[in-house]
Amino acid sequence: MADQTHVLFVEDDDVIREATQLALERDGFAVTAMPDGLSGLEAFRADRPDIALLDVMVPGLDGVSLCRRIRDESTVPVIMLSARADSIDVVLGLEAGADDYVTKPFDGAVLVARIRAVLRRFGHAGGNDRTEVVEDPVSGGVLAFGDLEIDTEGMEVRRAGVPVGLTPTEMRLLLEFSSAPGTVLSRDKLLERVWDYGWGGDTRVVDVHVQRLRQKIGQDRIETVRGFGYKLKA
Repeated sequence: MADQTHVLFVEDDDVIREATQLALERDGFAVTAMPDGLSGLEAFRADRPDIALLDVMVPGLDGVSLCRRIRDESTVPVIMLSARADSIDVVLGLEAGADDYVTKPFDGAVLVARIRAVLRRFGHAGGNDRTEVVEDPVSGGVLAFGDLEIDTEGMEVRRAGVPVGLTPTEMRLLLEFSSAPGTVLSRDKLLERVWDYGWGGDTRVVDVHVQRLRQKIGQDRIETVRGFGYKLKA
C-alpha cells in the first residue's frame, strides 16, 4: 500500500461500495471502504488516506458532517458523492470543505478521472496514472495586494501579517487570480486551470470556493464581474 494511492471510500449501499472498491483497485488504488460516517472517521484517523470519497447520505455521521470533521483535521482532498444533483447537497458539501463532487450513478472511468484530477492538484498522480504534477501558475517571490501577502515559493499566505490557512484547492485558486490581478477570469477558465477539467464542469464548484476564499482573505478582495467571472483587485 505504501506505493499506492490510498482512498477512503464511505458508502452505505453494499452493491455500490463493493463494485466501486473493485473498480478502483483494478485501477491501482488501495481502498478502505466503510459503510457509515462514524467508521469512516475512525478509518480516516487511523489510516490517513490520500483522498476521501464520501457519500452524502450515510448513517451515523452524514457525509457533509464527516467532511467537516476531516477538514478540521486535515487538508486531504475530499470528493463528495450524491445521488442527486440537488443544489443543497452540492453546496453543503462544498461549503463543508469538499474539493469536488460527483453525482450518482457515475461511470467508473469518470470517477477515476475526477480522482486523478484532484490528486494532481495536490501533487499526487494516483493509481496507475503517471501524469506529471501541474506546475504552479506563479513562481518566485512574495506578491502583495494591500495587507495580503502571497509567498509563491513557500506556498504561504498572510493577511496583515497573520498566516491564513488555505486548502490546496483554495491556494491554487488564489494563485490563478494573483497571476493576473485585475483580469477577469471566467468560471470555465478557472475550472480548466484549477480543477483540471478538460470538459465542462459545474460552475457552482467555482462559486463556492471563491466564497470560501473570500471569507479567509477578505470579502472585497475578489470582485464579481456579473456575467463574466471573477477578478482579484489589483
